[in-house]
Amino acid sequence: MGAHDNNAASKEQPLIEDIRLLGKLLGDVIREQEGEATYALVENIRQLSVAYRLKHDTGAGEQMDSLLKGLTLEQTVQVVRAFSYFSHLANIAEDNHYIRRRVYHERRGDVQAGSLQGTLQRLQQQGVSARRIAELLQTAHVSPVLTAHPTEVQRTIILAAERAIAQLVAERDQQLTPREQEHNTLLLKARITQLWQTRMLRDEKLSVADEIRNALAYYHNTFLRELPRMYQELEQALPGQAIAPFFRMGHWMGGDRDGNPFVGAETLALAFRLQCETALLHYLHELNALGLELSMSSGLVSVSAELQQLADAAGDTNPHRKDEPYRRAAIGMYARVAATLKQRTGIEAPQIPVVTGQPYASADELLADLRVLEQSLRDHHGVPLLALRLGELLRAVEVFGFHLATLDLRQNSEEHEEVVAELLRVARLQDDYSALDEAGKRSCLLAVLNDVRPLRVPHAAYSDKLQAELAVFGTALQHLEQYGRHALRHCIISHTEEVSDLLEVMVLMKETGLLRDFGTPQVHNRLIVSPLFETIGDLQAATRIMREWYALPGVFEMVLASGAEQDIMLGYSDSNKDGGMFTSNWSLYQAEQELLTLFQPLRVQHGLQLRLFHGRGGTVGRGGGPSYQAILAQPPGTVHGQLRLTEQGEVIASKYAHPDIGRRNLETLVAATLEASLLPPTRALPEAYLQAAQQISDACFAAYRALVYESPGFADYFLAATPLREIAELNIGSRPASRKATRRIEDLRAIPWGFSWGQARVALPGWAGFGSGVRHWLQDDPQRLQLLQQMYRDWPFFAMLLSNLDMVLSKTDLGLAERYVELVEDRELGQRIFGAIRAEWQMTHDMLALITGEADRLAANPALARSIAHRFPYIDPLNHLQVELMRRHRACSQDLAAAPQASAPTEWHHQSARLKRGIHLSVNGIAAGLRNTG
Repeated sequence: MGAHDNNAASKEQPLIEDIRLLGKLLGDVIREQEGEATYALVENIRQLSVAYRLKHDTGAGEQMDSLLKGLTLEQTVQVVRAFSYFSHLANIAEDNHYIRRRVYHERRGDVQAGSLQGTLQRLQQQGVSARRIAELLQTAHVSPVLTAHPTEVQRTIILAAERAIAQLVAERDQQLTPREQEHNTLLLKARITQLWQTRMLRDEKLSVADEIRNALAYYHNTFLRELPRMYQELEQALPGQAIAPFFRMGHWMGGDRDGNPFVGAETLALAFRLQCETALLHYLHELNALGLELSMSSGLVSVSAELQQLADAAGDTNPHRKDEPYRRAAIGMYARVAATLKQRTGIEAPQIPVVTGQPYASADELLADLRVLEQSLRDHHGVPLLALRLGELLRAVEVFGFHLATLDLRQNSEEHEEVVAELLRVARLQDDYSALDEAGKRSCLLAVLNDVRPLRVPHAAYSDKLQAELAVFGTALQHLEQYGRHALRHCIISHTEEVSDLLEVMVLMKETGLLRDFGTPQVHNRLIVSPLFETIGDLQAATRIMREWYALPGVFEMVLASGAEQDIMLGYSDSNKDGGMFTSNWSLYQAEQELLTLFQPLRVQHGLQLRLFHGRGGTVGRGGGPSYQAILAQPPGTVHGQLRLTEQGEVIASKYAHPDIGRRNLETLVAATLEASLLPPTRALPEAYLQAAQQISDACFAAYRALVYESPGFADYFLAATPLREIAELNIGSRPASRKATRRIEDLRAIPWGFSWGQARVALPGWAGFGSGVRHWLQDDPQRLQLLQQMYRDWPFFAMLLSNLDMVLSKTDLGLAERYVELVEDRELGQRIFGAIRAEWQMTHDMLALITGEADRLAANPALARSIAHRFPYIDPLNHLQVELMRRHRACSQDLAAAPQASAPTEWHHQSARLKRGIHLSVNGIAAGLRNTG
């Protein structure tokens, strides 16, 4: 690329060429696999869609609509497969182009916002010293937490094939000879053929074990290598400063029991075993390679006495290695790690050790041995050799240990209450605990905590639920003893509404040995009791609950004695479903400010660290959007080096499947944390901003609730006009879509709620209520409009919110959404609700344009605008076909339900299965195409 690269069209040319190449190869594969007629059909639909979307040819749109409605079921499935795979291939091309552009800018010396390099430069310009940065990182804790939610539609085998395609596409940016390029094209076609011939969907519902393994696949490809390299970059940028292991990974898979009956003590133990296996297999691979690299002869270079001792203790008697102490030391360490793997997981090392070794008792022991190698190299002219592998391996063991990632426990407060009530009833201390008022519950639970005797009565008959819950806590203690405090640190309480919800968990931890000596100077709690505030009401009550929690006798002392850390989780998805996008964001902002005010004196006087855990989903309607801007938009002072946030569902793949993009996303979290913690806010927020935000929030809340919860028939419309019921049947998660067997929106999980709206191209959770709320507040007052415009320019929180709104509106397509209205049997209901949705969307669009001054969506983000222009012609047919497939499937289901089971023709059942498969394929393709709003 040369100087002309500044031209927007030339910037995109390599991307266009990649998309064309992948599309052509996909077309070739379809022609070869399915025949000329299928290829011609797909190509005809593609051309009509492009003409309609990009050239606004309404005739082409009508022709495409007619064509799609007339397809046979088999034709429909083939077309859906074709456009779904094209969406996947377009994503690969876009990701590669993102990396291409980043490399281009780095070669020019450009520093990009959100990069680690850019942040360190900015800090330096602001007078923040390297020492100050290192001091912050000494007590910092940054952790993306991978969670499993029922929106991840990708199979692991598909992800692996797509990674291979991504590598091949990246190779084409190198100076390939014609012969090499021809071979590359041949391999690309082979991989696309593999995709076409591989089943895209799971036949069986995803199990918890599958979810655990899916998450671990990202370690081999990204985390185990890219995290140590990020630490290495920090060390090089801050010479002479020791960088503490502040960045660690977190997991929910295997420990998140909230609403998932398939998670228990067994899955918790399985998660620990598989995580340990992943870490140890990586160390074995690296130690094996390290033994080949550190081939230095003691006849040519001296070694430390400690290194020599380590080599001699390995027991390697091979005469060819007698003068190679580093190799012998590595061989001995490999043998010990292999023994550790066998002891902890039951599996053998990939390569049989040449010597025998005793298992390591802890990762610290392995780290100590690696430090011996490191120090000997440093003392004997071997510093350059650290860059080969040993430096990264040291950091990997320090960060990942034998546990790999911190597992969280999570359960709903109602479940805890039921178990505690049973314990109290069987112990004859309280016949009906749940009937007590809050004061009575607190008094009862504090008495139990201050009593050294356990509640459990020997030989009493307890329910299966109680035994299962206590088994989880017992398993947690067992693995804490085995892997250390970083293996499991948090017990998260969903639906925290009162202080008693926290006390109930403490009672269960006391029963299982996790909490000891409460109310005494020797008190110690092995886990951080972490409330999760989810709904608007919960967020508004958060500070009161935490103030009353710390006012209880013995609690403050317990927290200080147990590490002086308090994690509080804030729920984005449920608060959004509860109160709409603006009120959710504003309630979160207020809760953070209030919690900071409460905890700031405790940090200054006692060193108690508040850590906010952001339960952000992938889509904007679930709190998603660019992480860098979101972190910088937090209230000043609330980050302070402490950040946990969830990475959910399909977003994990888009962020971390590709190592380079994964590294960039990891860097972004660190960069934003440093800036939010070390750079002072430009100025204090005017009171007028805060008052306006509160008033707008009240108006937006009323508008959102009026539309979603108070419009008669809205729930029925949602269930009919989105693929929620079909998504619930898709094998994409182990967790049920709803907490209870009802049709109420209140009982529906926030994840499938947002996912379904995204599929139907409405994306309602990302914008609903904003337009009417702002319009009501403005009242045609030019001074109020001027204030909003000033807030947009000056306030990162408000600017981020409107930027996300801009993105969601740009990906919403009410023309396509209207097709889904055809699925609502009650025509009057369908038109009435959709008319209200359309009016609210238009109002939101108009209010956003009024505030930002931009009539066109994504005027400030031309790269995303171009991306949408490239991909939408290939998503549109999927939506048309999804509606048609849903219509046929629901009609078929009604026929099957009406017919006596014995007399229903077998073909009807086969037809239903094929229709369902087609719908699920369309869900996959649309989610891939929409990415963070799918």
